[in-house]
Amino acid sequence: MSNEQQSPAQAQHLAEKVAQALFANDKTSQALGIRIVEIRPGYARLAMLVRGDMVNGHRMCHGGMVFTLADSAFAFACNSCNENTVAAAASIDFLAASHEGDELTAVATELWRTRRNGIYEITVTNQKGARIALFRGRSYRIDGHVVSTD
Repeated sequence: MSNEQQSPAQAQHLAEKVAQALFANDKTSQALGIRIVEIRPGYARLAMLVRGDMVNGHRMCHGGMVFTLADSAFAFACNSCNENTVAAAASIDFLAASHEGDELTAVATELWRTRRNGIYEITVTNQKGARIALFRGRSYRIDGHVVSTD
């Protein structure tokens, strides 16, 4: 069944199945303690607690950790329709510092998608709702599917 023929409930079930399969193989997200909070077709919300081993020399969360959280949310959102998709480009603007003990949340939203390409916007906030970073990713569809639909 193509994505266009799915009911909203079928599309949601597939997005959840895809997220479970991706996360099972995503050792980086697992190692960083990233958690999937919500998944929908074209959307993902992930969270991560900033640990002591994630801070830089200024005692702020390392920018690479913030980028990785946003990039993981991007990956879950752009693969949620069960079409193997990878990042073609990504950029981030750091807006505020975060610190050890902060709970960061990355929300990824699909802005545009064609058969091969997509644009996603990811906002990273802290537990107070303050914006920490804005990330934009461009996806590229490769052959295959994340999970079997048989």
